Parts: sequence; structure tokens; C-alpha cells
Amino acid sequence: MTGAHGDEHRELREMLGAYALGHLEGAERDRLRAHLDGCADCRAELADIAPLAWRLLPVDADALDDTPTPPPGLGATVLARVAEEERRRVVPMRRALVRRRVAAAAAVAGIAAAGGTVGWLVRPVPDPPPLEPVAVEAVAPGVQATADLVPHTWGVEVKLTGTGFADGEIYRVAVTDDDGRAVPAGEFVGVGAVEMRCNLNSSVLRDDAVAFEVVDADGDLVVRSEF
Repeated sequence: MTGAHGDEHRELREMLGAYALGHLEGAERDRLRAHLDGCADCRAELADIAPLAWRLLPVDADALDDTPTPPPGLGATVLARVAEEERRRVVPMRRALVRRRVAAAAAVAGIAAAGGTVGWLVRPVPDPPPLEPVAVEAVAPGVQATADLVPHTWGVEVKLTGTGFADGEIYRVAVTDDDGRAVPAGEFVGVGAVEMRCNLNSSVLRDDAVAFEVVDADGDLVVRSEF
């Protein structure tokens, strides 16, 4: 590696998308996880793209190359039917409305001929993964907190809600895996008595995650959870 942004860093950064989608295995996955432990830039980029990864899972990649073809004569059929409707209407005041319908029908036929864009836009979005409530112990006086976990293909997301975190103080969060490793999950700034909600992302998969901890700027334990 030739510095923080050398060839090896570039190669590992290009693997983040595959990792977020769960496509890395074995040595490649272990190598990228080890890199994430020491690279704040890549952790931040993974946190940006990871929430979108689950939305891409139902997409059939092979189908993206297909160009839908409208039925032969669709445009002519639509326009003929609209023209027939116009002929049946004899009230002059309604003719302007009919012309608008003709234009709208032509636009629909054009969209269909362009490749089925409408069908893609109305494709249903899958429901987000379910929340998993976990027990939380507040160690520091005056702190109250609750948390939910969200399993993803790229790791686990911790949704933390709490009050009593010292206003302006920086807190660090880490998820512990079943080998005892503490993997960074991000940082947040306390807001005092105001309720705080933050989403923290770690590359530890849900099956491997066993706990998380929140420590203050001095490294003192503030909140912990085992699951």
C-alpha cells in the first residue's frame, strides 16, 4: 500500500459495494473487514451505501438489460379509440377535453415504446428489515438508553435512542463479535437532556454480533448491551 490512498486502498474501496450486498466471502471478506477496522474513510463510505443495499437485493440483474417492447400497433390502437370517442361527442364545449385526452394517450404510448419506464417507477419497494429490540444497561449516572438492531447483508445497524449524554461530548460505539473483537460502529455527539436518536453501522454480521458498548471521550464505559 502506498499511503492512505494507495493502490491497495483503492482496490479495497472498490469492494465496498460487493461487501454491502453480501457478495464477498472467505479471504476477501476477512481482508476488507480488517481494512475497515483501521480506515475511517471506508467505514464512512460503507455507512453511506449500506442502507441502500437491501433495496437492491430483489432486483433481477439480468432483467435490467432487457428492453421491454410494446405490443405492435399499440399507439395506433390507442389513438383510434380516442378518435372514435371524439366523434361520438357532439357538444362543442367538450372538444377541448377530448383533445387533451388524445395528447395524454399519445404520451402514454410514447412512454411504453421508450422502454417501460412507468413499470419500473411503480415497482413496489420491499419492506425494511424488522427491528430487534435488545436489552441496554446505562452505566453512567443520568443516562437512559434503548436500542434496536437491524440485520443487513453487510453487517448490523444499531438504532440508539437515549438522554443524558453530556452536551457536546463525543461518544464512540463499537460492536463486539463472537471472537471478542470490538469493531467500530461510529461516533455521536451528546445533546444533554434532549432525546437523541442515531443510527450506527458496523461491519459485524448479525450472526457474529454479541454486544455493543458506548464509551465517552476518556474511554469510560457509558452504555453496554449484550444480545
